[in-house]
Order: sequence, then structure tokens, then C-alpha cells
Amino acid sequence: MTDSSKAVFLSYASQDAKAAEQLCNALRAAGIEVWFDQSELRGGDAWDVSIRKQIKSCALFIAIISHTTHERREGYFRLEWKLAVDRCHLMDADIAFLLPVVIDDTRDNDERVPERFREVHWTRLPNGTATPAFVERVRRLLSGEEQSTGTESAGTHSNTDRQGARCLRTAGSRPPHRVS
Repeated sequence: MTDSSKAVFLSYASQDAKAAEQLCNALRAAGIEVWFDQSELRGGDAWDVSIRKQIKSCALFIAIISHTTHERREGYFRLEWKLAVDRCHLMDADIAFLLPVVIDDTRDNDERVPERFREVHWTRLPNGTATPAFVERVRRLLSGEEQSTGTESAGTHSNTDRQGARCLRTAGSRPPHRVS
């Protein structure tokens, strides 16, 4: 990885590694820097320190959400999610940083997903298959061509985004209570 400040960090449960790798490959094919622990960590690396450093310096944090993350009450991915949420507290509300990606039919109001993740638009990419619109959105966010304007309304927090284009944080608003 040459410049982690322009990189995407992929966070996933180990059981979702295949979907994470597929998403990683699609982003890399588009020339996007991706920090993916299976290819970035080498023997002898202090992996915990390395992962923390990458979360602290990455430009975008993609959290892969699935039935697995719902079922697993404990896992290193949960620490990664916490570190990303903690970093958000240091950022301006208009900065796009969290990009939750759901790889199955997990509900958008899953109580085991951090509240901060539920406040942003989720992108559904079944099995980690990235759409061209999602890849383009990530590219534009990384290049600075597109940023959150803070104009999204709280009522637009649906995760039914078919093109994967609405991934930005809203500025200072909370989504309405959703009932399943």
C-alpha cells in the first residue's frame, strides 16, 4: 500500500472473506487502493498495530455486514467497527467515511450493528459483487470529486439503494425509527 490516506479499509468477519475478497478485487481492478488483511499482512507483522494504523489513516472504511456479523457476538471485526466509529467522532459531520456494505438480506435496523452505521446509507452488494456505480462512487469519494454536502435528509436512510450510490453520512441528523 503506497498511501493509506487514499485507501479503502475492508472490515469483515472471517466467514465473509470470500465476499470481501471479491469486493477488494473489483475495487483494485478500478485502480483503487484497498487495505485487505489477507494480502497486506505478512509473516512477522504486528497485525493488531498494523490494522489500527490503517483504520486511523484510511480515507474510507467499508464495513461488510451479513448474517455472520449479526450472529457473531464477538470477533475482531467488532473492534475494527468500534475504531472506525471512534474516528468518526473526530471528523466533521460532512465527511464521507463509513460505507456499510450488506452482502445478504440482513435487516437495515440490525441492533447488533453500531448505531453510527445505521445512521448512514447502506449499499447492498449480494455476495460482495460490486456494481459499476458503487466502484465509481468510491473512486469519486477518494478523488475528492464528491463529498457529503450535508443536505441529505434523515428520511432518506433506506437501504434499498439499487445502484450503490448513496453511501454518505448525513450531517447531524438521526434516521427516523424504523419498524420491521
